[in-house]
Amino acid sequence: MRRFCRILAFTCGALLLLGAGRASHADSNKIVTVYTARHTPADDQLYQLFTKETGIKVVLVPSKAKELLQRIKLEDANSDADVFFTSDATDLWHGADANLLQPIQSADILAEVPAKLRDPQNRWIAVSYRARLFVYDATRVKPNKVPGYESLADPRWQSQILTRSATTSDIQAWVAAMIDALGADAAEAWAKGVTQNFGHQPGGSDVEQITSMLAGNGTIAICSSDKVARFLATNQDPTLRQQLAHVGILYPNQDDRGAHIDLAGAGLVAHAPHQANALKFLAFLVSPEAQHLFTDVNFEFPVRSDVPNNATVASWGDLKTDDPRVAALVQNNTAAILMLSRVGWQ
Repeated sequence: MRRFCRILAFTCGALLLLGAGRASHADSNKIVTVYTARHTPADDQLYQLFTKETGIKVVLVPSKAKELLQRIKLEDANSDADVFFTSDATDLWHGADANLLQPIQSADILAEVPAKLRDPQNRWIAVSYRARLFVYDATRVKPNKVPGYESLADPRWQSQILTRSATTSDIQAWVAAMIDALGADAAEAWAKGVTQNFGHQPGGSDVEQITSMLAGNGTIAICSSDKVARFLATNQDPTLRQQLAHVGILYPNQDDRGAHIDLAGAGLVAHAPHQANALKFLAFLVSPEAQHLFTDVNFEFPVRSDVPNNATVASWGDLKTDDPRVAALVQNNTAAILMLSRVGWQ
């Protein structure tokens, strides 16, 4: 009898362990679990609006992208993860390449996302994007003198270029894209030229590049469009606003390949326990309501063609974008990091 009880206890314990973290059938129509590496001002509103419209509760598991992907891999078929959500397309590529994401088989979702803004096998989609642009001192810089990223290496801009550190993923992705566009040798010559034109040692946020420029440390700041738009739209300091009146915004490479963009996106996890709810969540991310949150609250570009840009972003004019060849960004990442180190871009 005691042996039977021990076997029964062991069996029950094993079943509990196998079911740990998984929702019961009673809850299966009420939740979607989102493993998220994305933390933006619109997020809370996004999840609340989704729950209000669908009755599905969003259960968040926040962490860094690499940690989340490793967790999904280790959890395998027992994972709670339904959706992987991140602000870096290379994270999505890694998830798909490791077979942690499955194809999104929904014509309605895919119809709202241009082919160049999603995985070729539809394992992930972009939901918004940001452009790498120039913020310049309009009293000292003529826009036609900096038509493209390549212009930053021109000796005329010695001690004038302001940018973030090479340790940041956005700079690494940008340089990886330059390797893809120019080839390794030409890209390295360009990067060396840019480092020789730094106004100060790279570092700080996008906004700090702008304030450094206003302080006279340079004339061209390399920034992400969403950070610039939020800074310009929300800053209420009268002295600073007066200074910003002499600042211009320029999208590079509009006469050729277009400006480099960084994608934010989401994928359907391979063993999603609430797949129907996950698809509803992904559909919501590309709905007009969610897209307006990305533009109006986050100052990002929408993937939907029928959702207008935020007024601040719209005032900068139309944007031609370079095709985001995500696989090339991943393949060139190590080369970009080594190159940045060789040329002294710290």
